[in-house]
Amino acid sequence: MTDGEHTTVAFVCVQNAGRSQMAYAFAEREREARGLHDDVSLVTGGTRPADHVHPEVVEAMADVGIDLSDRTPRDVTVEELRRSDLVVTMGCSADDVCPAGWGGETRDWGLDDPDGRPPTEVAAIRDEIERRVEALFDELADGS
Repeated sequence: MTDGEHTTVAFVCVQNAGRSQMAYAFAEREREARGLHDDVSLVTGGTRPADHVHPEVVEAMADVGIDLSDRTPRDVTVEELRRSDLVVTMGCSADDVCPAGWGGETRDWGLDDPDGRPPTEVAAIRDEIERRVEALFDELADGS
């Protein structure tokens, strides 16, 4: 980060029960590992949240030492999105997520939904999310 600039990143999808939960968990880990707690705020939520995080996602994350068993999908608010500098959607359109007139940056990672997928496919989605979160934090650390 440059010039003490604070960045808020939101990881959003429809149900907030799979991809965005994984991205948020990896982002929490990266933020801690890089000492960016004062520089980066994280938000996650969904436009129509599910009742629980998908069991196959909880299992896949447990395989890499991250416990999502106590996480609950939540609504993301328009205000949270407005305060975000970057909104990362997981494969749903940013048009469905971001409020009208929002001026921040959006990126859609176009990831497959892990819901109901076999463990090897969920693990592949998880690993791709981990790579993308690490690359995003490389960008944030460079101040770009």
